[in-house]
Amino acid sequence: MGITETAGESSARKTRRRAPTSIESLDADILCIIFSFLDLFDLVHCTVVCNSCIWRRSGQRSIFPSREGTIPKGLCMRFLFSLSTSYIDPEAVVGCEDGTARIFDMYSKTCSQIIRTHGGPITCLSLSDSQLFLSGSSLGRVTVSDPLLDQPVATLKSTITAGGIQTICFNQGSNLAFSGTTAGYVSCWDLRKMRQVWENRVSPNVVYSIQQLKNDTSVMVGGGIDGVLRFVDQKSGRVLSSCIMDDKVSTVLRRQSQVVVEKRRGKRVSQDVEIDKIERKTRPQISCVAMGMKKVVTAHSGKFISVWKFNHS
Repeated sequence: MGITETAGESSARKTRRRAPTSIESLDADILCIIFSFLDLFDLVHCTVVCNSCIWRRSGQRSIFPSREGTIPKGLCMRFLFSLSTSYIDPEAVVGCEDGTARIFDMYSKTCSQIIRTHGGPITCLSLSDSQLFLSGSSLGRVTVSDPLLDQPVATLKSTITAGGIQTICFNQGSNLAFSGTTAGYVSCWDLRKMRQVWENRVSPNVVYSIQQLKNDTSVMVGGGIDGVLRFVDQKSGRVLSSCIMDDKVSTVLRRQSQVVVEKRRGKRVSQDVEIDKIERKTRPQISCVAMGMKKVVTAHSGKFISVWKFNHS
């Protein structure tokens, strides 16, 4: 693990204009978190009503001028949230394939800031409650950057070779950040001391997404290419439980146009089971997860969404 610290302050923006945003502008991770708070009826209603606007991937929509050839390909994005209001700041951080994080002003439709954070493509982003943002790269490093300083303030590297960083999430309740890699490792970082707390291989394959309930410091959930939903102890990195779907459909709740809602049972998987021997249709690839108070929502390669309910009795 290497740590690089810098200091100083530029004449960057001191204030930002606040403006509400529409749900159409939110990316898949944020939508998944929103859906985790809905009951099944509301989820079905949203799917039917919003099918033409939220989930439509065909057609073209342009917010910024193309400037073809001058802006590198963006691989991930996060909105800058305001701490004092419920609105989203009119700025977005985009992680690009050239290793830069570019901040776009949503009013002027221009790139207002460029911060070089990595020597390779930025694969994921996460924001802290103090407006710092974390970025992961295909080279296996996590960089902490401050937009007010126009540069990274710390660079964190794993103590073992664990593949490229695929996902990052930040827990503002504990000031800990968690990253998942292409080799199945999950790492915990203490942002107060800028050091690694633990690292553990939770999956034999890529970990695409990890999330925890806001301010909860006990458990987080993770999913990836093997389709197993895992619950991980935030303090130790130990896998507490693993779940997959049952292959039998118990109930078809609603069928309208192209929308089908099925009810299946989930089942736990013991830690010593060879995942590759489990039938693939019971563990579709998990591309995104979100954790709610009583349920977990998973997105599966853009094809469908699953809502997991658990009996706590």
